[in-house]
Amino acid sequence: MESATKNRQSLATLRAVIERAYGAEQVPEGDDFATELSYGWFNALYRLRLRDGSQAVLKIAPPADVPVMTREHGMLRNEIAAMEIVAERSGVPLPRIHHVDLSGDLIDADYFLMEYVDAPCFGIAAEAGEMTEVQVDEGFVHLGELNRELCEIAGPHFGPLNGPGFATWREAATALFEDTLLDGQRAEFAMAWSYDELRETWASHAHVLDEVAEPRFIEVDLWAKNSMIRDGRIVAIIDHERALWGDPLMEAGLTGLDLPAFPDPAPFMRGFGVADLTESQRIRRRLYTLLLAVTMAVEGPYREQETAQRAWAAEQLDVAMDGLGRTR
Repeated sequence: MESATKNRQSLATLRAVIERAYGAEQVPEGDDFATELSYGWFNALYRLRLRDGSQAVLKIAPPADVPVMTREHGMLRNEIAAMEIVAERSGVPLPRIHHVDLSGDLIDADYFLMEYVDAPCFGIAAEAGEMTEVQVDEGFVHLGELNRELCEIAGPHFGPLNGPGFATWREAATALFEDTLLDGQRAEFAMAWSYDELRETWASHAHVLDEVAEPRFIEVDLWAKNSMIRDGRIVAIIDHERALWGDPLMEAGLTGLDLPAFPDPAPFMRGFGVADLTESQRIRRRLYTLLLAVTMAVEGPYREQETAQRAWAAEQLDVAMDGLGRTR
C-alpha cells in the first residue's frame, strides 16, 4: 500500500544495514536480495536475503521530516518495547529481534531487523480464498486465544507502554481521542462531523470508561493481517507498534461488533473468552470503534491516501457515530 510515511532505502543502504547487523561476511552479492513487503500503511518493510541464504525482515520508521500523527511519534520504539514484553511475559509466538539501531546515522530514522517467519499472512490468505471457511474460523479462534493471553499481562499504568502514564483509563483513552482530533485540526481536515460534535459524543459516554480498573496489555492493532498462519495455527503475531496498557475490549478482533465492514467477530470472541457484553461494556466498545473510525479518517491527509480509501473511512465514521446515537 502506498503511503507518504514509507521510508524506502537504496540497495547500498540496505547492504550497509546488513553489514552492521550481521557482519561483512553476510552482505549479499547481486541486486536481488531485497523485496519490499508493501501491504502495510505506515513503515517501510523489507525481506532481506543474507549471503548464507537465511532471511530477515527490516522495519524502518518514517523519515523525521514527514508529518505523522501524535501517537505515531516514536512508534517503532513502542513496538520494540511491546515485543520485549510479549517475549518475556507470555508464550505468544512472535519474530525474534535480531538488531536495533536508533542512531540515525545509516538511515534517518529508527529501524530494527527481526526473524523472517516463513508462513502466509492469515488475513491475506483468507481474503484470497486460499483457506476454507472452517480453517478461517479456526484461525480466528486461535487468534482470540492468543490475544486473551496477551491481555492477561498487567501493566503499571494506563496509556503508552513507556509512558507518560495515566492514573485512570478514562484519562488515557480520552487523551488518545483528543490527540487524534487535534491531529485532524492541525491538518485542516474537514470531516462530515464537526470536531465539537465528535468531542461531545465522546464526553457524553466517557463515564463508562471508569469501569476499567486494571491496566492490561492490549495490542489494539491485532488484525488477521497482522498474524502469520501455518497448518491452521497462528505461528507469529506481527506489528505491535500501537500496543498500550488499557482495556481488553479495545482489541481489534471485536471491531466487527460495530462495523459490518470488518470480519464477523464471533469466532474471535470464542477464543478471546468474551460472550455477551453488558450495556456499559457495549458502550465502551462503541467508544473504541469511534476512536478507530476517527483515526482512519484523520490518517487520510497524513498518508496522502486515495479518494476511495478516504470515502470508505468516512462511511465507517458515520456507522460509529450512529452506534452512539448520533445520525446525520
